[in-house]
Amino acid sequence: MRLDKLLSSSTAFTRSLAKVAIKQGKVKVDGVVVKNHGQKIAEDALVEYMGVSIKKPKPQFIMFHKPAGVVCANSDEDHQTVFDALMLPRMETLHIAGRLDIDTTGLLLITDDGQWSHRVTSPKHNHSKSYLIDLHSPITDKQVRILTEGVQLKGEPKRCLPAKIEIISELKIRMIIGEGKYHQVKRMMAAVGNHVVKLHREQIGNIKLDESLKENEWRELTAEEIELV
Repeated sequence: MRLDKLLSSSTAFTRSLAKVAIKQGKVKVDGVVVKNHGQKIAEDALVEYMGVSIKKPKPQFIMFHKPAGVVCANSDEDHQTVFDALMLPRMETLHIAGRLDIDTTGLLLITDDGQWSHRVTSPKHNHSKSYLIDLHSPITDKQVRILTEGVQLKGEPKRCLPAKIEIISELKIRMIIGEGKYHQVKRMMAAVGNHVVKLHREQIGNIKLDESLKENEWRELTAEEIELV
């Protein structure tokens, strides 16, 4: 990590103020004053500002229960955002690993660890997503067959990977998919002649939405949950 980034992410300094402090000789690395704000710092290096040890902040891993009407954005003039509910330090470093539409509810994973979020979202890592779907019309055997064989979406060069379907009732199903195409679940149901009334994501890979979390509530992931990715 660059020295100025370490200082700004570990203190109240902005990046520009961190650069000023470094140029003024107020920062030492392993006991030596360093004035190059772009210098790369080893993981085990001792960094001090005015004699006070500066430690690299630990990555943040958050589970959030997204309500309908909340957008997956850092800021929005017209709607509440996911980040409005968090009120965490270093908010500007956080991002969502797998966004949801404004009207979709359920599990969001939020982090500042880019490699971890890449593992969550990359198809190569096979982290399937489980959704509960309320339908406009009763699902038919033909619709189930097409979905489980791999439906062709308009504008896509290849068919979707086969989905797993569990019928809960005539108008409610659970769908498990291994991809994350744009509006994929809604487009899949439209492609077979049905319509999604309500969509809720309950699981990503082996991480399940905590049943004790109400909408708009969050908690940190446990060490065990972090390792599931």
